Parts: sequence; structure tokens; C-alpha cells
Amino acid sequence: MNRPACSVVIPSYNGRRLLEVCLASIARCLPEGIAVEVIVTDDASTDDTAAWVATEHPTVRLIRLATNLGFVGAANAGVAAARGEVIQLLNNDTEVTPGWIEAGLAPFDDPRVGSVAPLVLVRSDPSRVDSAGDSYSFVGWPCKRGHGQSASDWERHPADMVFGASGSSAFYRGSALERVGVYDPAFGSYYEDVDLAFRLRWAGYSCVYAPSCRVLHEVSASYDHAKPALQRRMARNAELLFWSNLPWPWLLAAAIPHAAFTLAQAVWRLARGRSKPFLLGKLDALKASPQLLSRRRLRADLARSPIARPHFPIAFSTLADARNHLRRPKESHGRLSV
Repeated sequence: MNRPACSVVIPSYNGRRLLEVCLASIARCLPEGIAVEVIVTDDASTDDTAAWVATEHPTVRLIRLATNLGFVGAANAGVAAARGEVIQLLNNDTEVTPGWIEAGLAPFDDPRVGSVAPLVLVRSDPSRVDSAGDSYSFVGWPCKRGHGQSASDWERHPADMVFGASGSSAFYRGSALERVGVYDPAFGSYYEDVDLAFRLRWAGYSCVYAPSCRVLHEVSASYDHAKPALQRRMARNAELLFWSNLPWPWLLAAAIPHAAFTLAQAVWRLARGRSKPFLLGKLDALKASPQLLSRRRLRADLARSPIARPHFPIAFSTLADARNHLRRPKESHGRLSV
């Protein structure tokens, strides 16, 4: 059997309301002449999501998980079942637009491209950007390029190389995922897509921003960012990301700026009475430090036979991005399973 050109994988937990919009948009926008399979991974929902998908969208492949695995587990299960040459991981709180598949697949003609970052717009205000790909700062701070900026500016922005693709709607080369793995279960949620972007970089793959591939995203539809448990996980995962992935010369140069930045974050949260989850998350990361060397060895293994020279473009794309994301961190592209 011929492989589809693309598999669209949508993890969902109690997301029937969101899926109604997402799947309807895919049905409207599927192109003729390109084989696309759509997969919904139902993460043991209790809102009859699976029954609804089976009835209303019989052509969608439905994977029912018997127990709740969380976002990363559900996403990885969907990728494992996917047969496409390219795999798009799509949030259930998104809406695709005409031509999104064609524009998302085009950069993969270059075998060095491992992922593609669409132009993700805020669904409640499509004149504003949610993400034009991801950046990663030298001090250890992931951010979304263009977040909150005018969509018209980024629609005219040329296709270029970026650090990584936003996990809300990223396209990945299937063979690249087979090589580097999908999302690391250690992250649970938050920054798992940035960690994957790092591993793709270690293996020599590049990421391309595709402004004509447009996806609408209902930002924060699935997460309560005020939850202490989520703030704690974010603080922990930021450290795992930083200490696991930066090349040694960069890591040594960035260690002191990272420590200063972390201290500044702690003081900022202390002044607002929000320091406890942050500090507990840093303590969780310290407890996980014995695994860091093995994680770094895995990345070194990827770099031993890269498809191209590994390259790590780490910087804020603009000063506006830096200001935006010092005020608000890069959001997760999954949803919290409780």
C-alpha cells in the first residue's frame, strides 16, 4: 500500500467541542491529488469524543487509548500509527486554512529539511500572530517568533530557516522522527516541541518557516496557566531543556547568564507571591540531574552521522519577541490532562 503524503495527527482529551471546528476545517480544505490521512488519538476522554468521531467522521482514523497518557503520550501514539511521509502534529484547538497542506509539504523537497513551521494566527483575532516558528534565547528561554505582532508583516516575511516549529501545528519529516524520536515523555507537556527541535538540529536537519501555510489557533484553550502544578512543570522543563541540549561550548558560555536570568525570574515571582511552584520546579530539575549526561550522550550520538552540519541558531528574532516573552513564556502546544 502506498504511503500517504501526509498524516495529520490530532491528540485530544475531552476536546469534542474543539474537534468539531478542527475536523470541519480539515474536511473543507483537504486538497485533491494529495493523499492525506487524518488521525485522532483520543486520550481516554470522558466526553464521548471517540463515539462522536466514529459517527461524524468515519474516514478519520481513530486511536482510542484505554488510559490517559497525557499530551506527549497521546501525540506519540498517533505518530506511531501514522503512515505518512510527512507528519503534522495538530492541536485540537486549531483550524486549518485552504492550501495549508500544499504549503506545508513544499519545503520537504529539500532532504535536509526536517520540519516546517506554519504561520500560526490567533483564531479570535487573525490579524495577530501566535507563532511564526520558535526561537530559543542564549539564556535558556523558548519563545514564539512574532507573537502578538501584525499578521500582515509575517505574511510578507520570506520563507527562511528558523530554530524550530511550534508544536501546535508543526510538520515533521517521518524518517527524521524515526531517527531522533518524537516527544520526550520526561517533559509531559511544555517545551516538548522545543526539545524535539533541538534533537532535529543535532541530527543536522533544518526547519523552514512557511508563511503561506496558515493555521488558526485558539490560544490557551486547553490550559489553565495559573495552576501551580503547570507552573512547576514549566520551571522544571526549562532546566531539562537547557542542560540537555546546548552544545558544550555554548553551555559553558551561557551558564552564568542563565543563572542570572533564573534568579531574575525568581525575584519577579517572589514579588508577586508566585515563587513556590517556580522554586519547586527548579528543585525537581535538580533531582533529575543524574539523567542529564545520558540525555546529552543521545544528542552526541545524533551528531556523529548528521545529514548536514548541525547548526543552532539561538537568539530572539526581534527585540519585540524578547519583550513579549519575558512577560509571558512560550505556551505549551498540548493540553493538560488531569
